[in-house]
Amino acid sequence: MSRAFASVKNNLSKINIFHTDRGNEFKNKIIDETLETFVINRSLSMKGCPYDNAVAEATFKIIKTEFVRQYTFDNLDELDYELSEYVYWFNNQRIHSSLDHLTPVEYRNFHLKKVV
Repeated sequence: MSRAFASVKNNLSKINIFHTDRGNEFKNKIIDETLETFVINRSLSMKGCPYDNAVAEATFKIIKTEFVRQYTFDNLDELDYELSEYVYWFNNQRIHSSLDHLTPVEYRNFHLKKVV
């Protein structure tokens, strides 16, 4: 977690909210101390209310089922590499029925053309 925050290229003090689901992997001292250090508020959905952060929660579920639960990583470098590959695939190659059967990049580019 601290390594992920250290890799952020923007000023962490400009981040106001950090969202995680209520999973046990996010209940730890390192996350709490990092958020406290940079005065970042934690965003959690209310217990029993699945609609608070539905998009984020759905994204976390997809990542867990398609990526996290499929692999065992020998070290952080391997995890970093495989996660980067997964994110690239998810955004550039995986079509999404909720995005008119486009990839997220295709969907964004298509709709940006309408705005410009």
